[in-house]
Amino acid sequence: MTKITIRETQNPTILKFEFEDFITQNRNFEFKNIDEAQSSPLAQQLFYLPFVKTVYISGNFIAIERYSIVEWDDVQDAVSEQIAAFVDKGGVIIKIDENQAKKQPITVYGETTPNPSALKFVVSRMLTRNPVEYKNIDQTASSPLAKELFKFPYVKEVFIDENYISVTKYDINDWQEITLEVRTFIKQFIENGGTVLDETLIEVATKNDVSKDENFDKLDVTSQQIINILEEYVKPAVAADGGNIAFDSYNEEDKTVKVILQGACSGCPSSTFTLKSGIENMLKSMLNDEAIKVEAVNA
Repeated sequence: MTKITIRETQNPTILKFEFEDFITQNRNFEFKNIDEAQSSPLAQQLFYLPFVKTVYISGNFIAIERYSIVEWDDVQDAVSEQIAAFVDKGGVIIKIDENQAKKQPITVYGETTPNPSALKFVVSRMLTRNPVEYKNIDQTASSPLAKELFKFPYVKEVFIDENYISVTKYDINDWQEITLEVRTFIKQFIENGGTVLDETLIEVATKNDVSKDENFDKLDVTSQQIINILEEYVKPAVAADGGNIAFDSYNEEDKTVKVILQGACSGCPSSTFTLKSGIENMLKSMLNDEAIKVEAVNA
């Protein structure tokens, strides 16, 4: 017997019917009418209900948007039973394209970070050499994966570096409610040949990084030393926590080092402690200068 859990969404007209297992392979579907739903016999059946406006199928759930002629409280149990009965009788939710490329098996596991709002999803293969941070879906032209992740209502930010993806969430959900969904989605997306990063579209950012390297020799000696310390001692440590710290500037007059926090480091409650008790103390010791201060430009 198929078990379905009914969950409300932020939109009162849309209700989610969740399965215990995932029902799609790295794809999201949206159907506005029965003619659009040729690939989903289940969605076609649902459109026979007069109040069904839109059917969404993604991950481990089917979401239905209703017309205002009914309230969900009056019909949700009947819809849930109808979906379960359809599946139990062998009904097809989504027709699978037999010509799809074979999967490339990978493993993905979640790691906690010092930031309770961010989780690090580690992938069993290299994803990129260029760390990229996305604050919203409009910035995701270079990452189809990040674009899809932003379609989950709880995803606030996405950071991709080396072999991991850090996802920062809004407070509307706890990680225990959504970790499986995100982890499995990332796994299926990559296994089915989805593009994590299109390096050609982050070429400008890469060139900017190269330009910074070329300007390294033009910096003052202290700035050069700070960059080397951050690269050798700090970045590996924060990367282990799903984040990144980039050098921004150094003011020789007031001895202030400004850095940029990315990934799990951005918005982390413990970032101030890390900056002051960790990085600042390290720089004071290694540069033998107790006057040095470290500040985050995006704290």
